[in-house]
Amino acid sequence: MSTLFEPSPILLAFLALKTTIYLPVILLLALLRGLVATGPARLLAMVALLLAVLGIAARVAPPLLDLTSGPLAQLAYDVANAGGGMVIALTASIPLAMSGVLPGRRWIGIDALHALLIAALFVLWWLAQ
Repeated sequence: MSTLFEPSPILLAFLALKTTIYLPVILLLALLRGLVATGPARLLAMVALLLAVLGIAARVAPPLLDLTSGPLAQLAYDVANAGGGMVIALTASIPLAMSGVLPGRRWIGIDALHALLIAALFVLWWLAQ
């Protein structure tokens, strides 16, 4: 028997993708691109890697370090939750997407996986509305 306050599976999938899956996958894709690409593509992949690490740290570090108050905890909270959590995810995606069209890129499969990840995020977001 379902209740009125039961969240939909689509909403749960969107929240899981946005909060726990998206940035680590971006981190791995950016790391792969950074290892195999050259020139400007490698540079932007490393920027995406850094942004993914910072996003993961903003979400995970305060609870692990028991930072529940203070300016650093508030900054991490604001960064992790800006735009409902979508800002940090998309901010890490932009340089990775740009690295896919610059000279020196390798392995087009990275771009295909990245496109699927972005599509899944937006489709789940749209369905969760």
